[in-house]
Amino acid sequence: MIFTDILGGFETLLNDQYAIWFVLLASFVGIVFGALPGLTAAAAIAMMLPILIAYNDEIGGLAGLAFLYVIGKSGRYGGSIAAILFNTPGTAASAATMQDGYPMTQSGRAGKALKTATISSAFGDYFGEIVLIFGAVFIATFTRKFGPPENFAIYLMAFIIIGSVVSDSIIKGIISTLFGASIALIGEDTITGQFKMTMGIDELESGMALVPLLSGVFVISEVIIQAEKSAKVKMIDMSADGIDDPTAQYFTWAEFKRCLPLMFRSSIIGSLIGMMPGLGSSVACFVAYGEEKRKAKNKDKWGTGVVEGIAAPESANNAVSGPSMIPLLTLGIPGSTIAAVLIGMFLVNGLQVGPQIFATEPPLFMGGQLISPREFIFGMFAAGLVGIACYALIGYFLAPVIGRVISKLPTHYLYPFIFMISIAASYSSRASIWDVGFALLFGVIGYGMRRTNFSAAAFIIAFVLTASMEEAFRQSMIISDNGLMLFLSFEYQNKFSYAPIFLIIGTAVVVFRAISSQRAKSKAGS
Repeated sequence: MIFTDILGGFETLLNDQYAIWFVLLASFVGIVFGALPGLTAAAAIAMMLPILIAYNDEIGGLAGLAFLYVIGKSGRYGGSIAAILFNTPGTAASAATMQDGYPMTQSGRAGKALKTATISSAFGDYFGEIVLIFGAVFIATFTRKFGPPENFAIYLMAFIIIGSVVSDSIIKGIISTLFGASIALIGEDTITGQFKMTMGIDELESGMALVPLLSGVFVISEVIIQAEKSAKVKMIDMSADGIDDPTAQYFTWAEFKRCLPLMFRSSIIGSLIGMMPGLGSSVACFVAYGEEKRKAKNKDKWGTGVVEGIAAPESANNAVSGPSMIPLLTLGIPGSTIAAVLIGMFLVNGLQVGPQIFATEPPLFMGGQLISPREFIFGMFAAGLVGIACYALIGYFLAPVIGRVISKLPTHYLYPFIFMISIAASYSSRASIWDVGFALLFGVIGYGMRRTNFSAAAFIIAFVLTASMEEAFRQSMIISDNGLMLFLSFEYQNKFSYAPIFLIIGTAVVVFRAISSQRAKSKAGS
């Protein structure tokens, strides 16, 4: 059945007159944004989202969703180019790649490093995409039976996990999460019709829009940080002059076979971490790097320029991409910031993310054709599979060229241009000058969060989840005969409830995280 759906997804993608071209474009755009130091795939998506929403009827929903989805994938890979060539991670997900990637560039083996990163990224991404396709469909058949109590417990569990895990500090992570939730509560109550937390400002009655927050927290804050830096990124000579090794610019077949088990293990690590809301690629790359270094026979050479030190983190951080969509499609919970942004494209096409998205529903008219929600989702999966191949080919042959161009870009022109795009994107989301003000405000707030190690990812994910969490809580209270005890009971309305299990999992994560932090502090003190 799933294989039939996959073939149907490719058919849907190819029948869309714009989708396949948007996949090709996204493969290149994501690499460039990922390779620009400081900018991320999330920033690129934040700037593109309002444009795609505005032209959604013209290009079709699948083309827009495929474009953003593939940018998320190619952007993760693009970060490795900056890490290897500039010793500056293009994204947080490529920070571990620097440790062996840049030493290889210094020794004249940049080509080998870049090709290792490209092949490892594509391997991990394909592994994660397969996990997504089979995992999402399987889990959705189970979660489809959940009612409001389980849904609220899942949201609460997600809040607890995101708040306690995504930041170096549990307290800062929880504060970031609560801050995002409080901003989401601003506006009109959907049930009572009363206005909450508007402070008498009429423009706040419709609530805060996602695009200005994204533009501020991820784009404008980065522009402020770049404005503080006077140094321009430098790319050292990538030539292999003076090196006797004729394979200095190639990832050889022998090296691939040696790294294959490592890439497989790292992809498993990345996929598992990707399914946990809020953790993401930056955690996966360091976990995989540390684990493989611990197992390595030549661990003393790690950090001096070995291909294994690139293959492990790149396989892991790209394997996060697909599985991070599983909580979104099966539970309505974004597993990453990128997944949270993609909710906007689902909603504009009349789709409510969650387990029912795979169920049989009335077809949607998109891109000049009628397709069911299931076909729409598998069309996105097909776009992901094609997009991986596209960015792998671009990266394998053009990564050094992209690196050279980026190293010569005048940043004093580039970042002001990006700033103006983010301002225009903020205004166009609702044609409101107030949204521009909110973008600037949250740009400053985002800058402060990054400087003080508060979690921007936790803030955005909590902002997206709060409305659904509030709705699930109110629905639960309507059907409850025992108040809040409904969430601690293993039965309601004569059926088994999983709500207590999810609350126990969330509590266990906090306790485990607190114990781990305390042990780390004790070791540091001794």
